[in-house]
Amino acid sequence: MKDKQLLMIPGPTPCPTSVLLSHARPMINHRGPQFKAVFNDVTENLKKIYKTKNDVYILTSSGTGAMEAAIVNTLSPGDKVLALSIGNFGDRWAKIAKEFGADVEKVDYGFGNAVAPEDVKARLAADTNKEIKAVLIQFNETSTGVFNPIDKIAPIIKEHGALILVDAVSGLGAIDLDVDALGLDVVCAGSQKAFMCPPGLAFISFSEKALKAAENAKMSKFYFNILEAKEFAEKSQTPWTPAVPQFFGMQTALQEIMDEGIANMQARHIRLRNATRAGVKALNLKLFVENDAIASPVITCLEAPAGITPDAIRKLALDKYGVVYAVGQGKLKPTHFRIGHLGYVNESDIYAALAVLGAVLSELGYDCDPSAGVVAAQAVVNREL
Repeated sequence: MKDKQLLMIPGPTPCPTSVLLSHARPMINHRGPQFKAVFNDVTENLKKIYKTKNDVYILTSSGTGAMEAAIVNTLSPGDKVLALSIGNFGDRWAKIAKEFGADVEKVDYGFGNAVAPEDVKARLAADTNKEIKAVLIQFNETSTGVFNPIDKIAPIIKEHGALILVDAVSGLGAIDLDVDALGLDVVCAGSQKAFMCPPGLAFISFSEKALKAAENAKMSKFYFNILEAKEFAEKSQTPWTPAVPQFFGMQTALQEIMDEGIANMQARHIRLRNATRAGVKALNLKLFVENDAIASPVITCLEAPAGITPDAIRKLALDKYGVVYAVGQGKLKPTHFRIGHLGYVNESDIYAALAVLGAVLSELGYDCDPSAGVVAAQAVVNREL
């Protein structure tokens, strides 16, 4: 059964059958009334998850396209940008900004750490001439399994006056984020993460402040021109031909989310994180992020035991059991791997992933109780459900 896999990675994530089947609907005119109804439905439900009255634009791209759009639509070459990096995707933010000519000051917190609000406060307080035009930050960093305390950092940036640009590609939906209450200017997300939809769509919200910045931004852009997106969104359309089947899928996926309840979905992600972390520790494995307060509800990064490579664990899990764990990223690749618990994932998926992990470790010669992970995870679920 080669096609049957348990996908435990942070994206693309598993999709409900209803979502996959919705992609098979007959094609429609993307300038016609049927698409308008789908567009409006998707947009309004996205706003509920964003918790915003701001415009939310839908791009046919990956999440990285939304990140690029955030940069090129708010900044001009030479603008000073403060990039707060806690991993691979923080580095990507900085790289995109630099590629388009921004003057990037990157603060590297290192893998496994969250941004320290007091550092941001001190750096922005020192910017007495208000040279910093934007601050780039991740909501959730999938390379390490850390999420940032945006609720503590955003007010500091807002007081300074810089634009707040947030990469929430993997975090939005899985973790509560109140865009309007926090005054976030641009927030990026992607269909293939918590939204339980195949890759192909990215979402980006713009505050009034960010839209004003877009009117003066001088970085080069064409496909990702947000002012064009705004003009067409007012007609319930996109500037360029959209991935229509992905819109069908998102409409269905968002209805699934509304049926579950946004708060219930986010509580589920927290519960699955707690169960996974308990199971990993019960197997005598070391969590990369030991601080529960910053541990991601999206993914758990763990270290392979001494003498066993992550590749050996992942290969046996896939070849024999059909379970897919995520590779470690960056400098963690030789020593770590990751277990995703994002999107269309429930408790039984966590039990299966931990049961296979225990079996694989035992087969590879690691001394552990193969069932201990499942028992520990089940105890957490019984306590929290």
